[in-house]
Amino acid sequence: MIEKRDFYINGKWVKPQTPRDLDVINPSTEEVCAVISLGDQPDTDAAVVAARAAFDSWSQTPAEERLALIEKLADIYERRNDEMGEAISLEMGAPISMSREDQAGSGSYHIRNFIRAFKNFTFEKTLGDHAPDNKILMEPIGVCGLITPWNWPMNQVTLKVVPAVAVGCTVVLKPSEIAPLSSMLFAEFMDEAGFPAGVFNLVNGDGPGVGSQLSGHRDVDMISFTGSTRAGSAITKNAADTVKRVSLELGGKGANIIFEDADENAVKRGARHCFYNTGQSCNAPTRMLVHRSRYDEAVKIAGEIAASTQVNRASEEGRHVGPVVSQLQYDKIQALIEKGIEEGAELVAGGPGKPDGLENGYYVKPTVFAGVNNDMTIAREEIFGPVLSIIPFDSEEEAIAIANDTVYGLTNYIQTTDAERANRVARRLRSGMVEINGKGRGPGAPFGGYKQSGNGREGGIWGLEDFLEVKSVSGLAID
Repeated sequence: MIEKRDFYINGKWVKPQTPRDLDVINPSTEEVCAVISLGDQPDTDAAVVAARAAFDSWSQTPAEERLALIEKLADIYERRNDEMGEAISLEMGAPISMSREDQAGSGSYHIRNFIRAFKNFTFEKTLGDHAPDNKILMEPIGVCGLITPWNWPMNQVTLKVVPAVAVGCTVVLKPSEIAPLSSMLFAEFMDEAGFPAGVFNLVNGDGPGVGSQLSGHRDVDMISFTGSTRAGSAITKNAADTVKRVSLELGGKGANIIFEDADENAVKRGARHCFYNTGQSCNAPTRMLVHRSRYDEAVKIAGEIAASTQVNRASEEGRHVGPVVSQLQYDKIQALIEKGIEEGAELVAGGPGKPDGLENGYYVKPTVFAGVNNDMTIAREEIFGPVLSIIPFDSEEEAIAIANDTVYGLTNYIQTTDAERANRVARRLRSGMVEINGKGRGPGAPFGGYKQSGNGREGGIWGLEDFLEVKSVSGLAID
């Protein structure tokens, strides 16, 4: 069994001041695969003190020196990518093939994108020709507490750590206690790259413990959090007394609007996207809105995709889906599937219980509901599992109204061959991101949402700006 009780503070691996062991569970087997320790206030304080002490010198380090360390980090990450994939697969259940390529691969992808954005980023500029002696400075906000989730561990860690340290901030990372092994490996990468002591720190802990200690800490200048809307709300309230910046990337209930002229693969593409990562993605298209003329066809195709989607252990190579991350998640998903049946939705595929032959592990059947209306619980709540709800519509106006009728606003999807319609609808959808006809967003595109899906943006220049303050200085000339 893996033992990872230490924290990374001030450039060293150190023991917790009061050890509190926590088992890390392999979701494929329900067996303990590792043990970590949960930190407490003295550990959090030590990490914040280290970050605060390092901030003055790190924030004044020339940009090209910070960039060189990030480029070294990228090389180390890519060299050790398969180690990262194995850690993620073990801790949160992503199938090993997908974990190496997509889960682990997302980390190096974001690091390289930030390198490109950083090289073109301007930290100083004049206010304008009308005020040539006014300078606008973009400066690091300070010590940042970074709280990351279990569903895409390295995707979120790199989206926070890399831009923060790139612009001159120092950080304390609290990864999910459910899936901490990948972040501890990332700490090894940061150490190997040679970042100065105190620039990057890691303390394991849970939300009520280290998470709350960071968000309420008077010496933490900013919190960047990815997770549930409920937790994001609690963090914002806890941070209010210190008036620190809080950047949130929260839940979603994406609508995938399939118009009558959508291409023949639109339904297949949407269903597979919903089941990808076992449905554990905040931007999953979990509400499939289908024009009534294509509705019966869509229900049939989606049901076939669900039935043909293989479920298996994360350790097995292949293109199957793995378990969900924990007993808590499994129980929540099962309760929502039962709720869908109770409220009168038509179960097309999947349903309650585990797939045959997979009694040990948190496995969920890929599930499709038809006959759903937008007032049903399964259409309102973020299930965070492989559950697709299909809702019919009769007009463009109705589709837009259904899509926007949610507290969330992260990602919506449009399927149509009518370019004018695609552009028209995209502008009316209340979400931070819209993807059309299966075309993914480009490298460095901003990631974030409207409404209860959060605030702030991650990725590219927007991700750099999230960790910067704006200073206006008069009476200075640009060098």
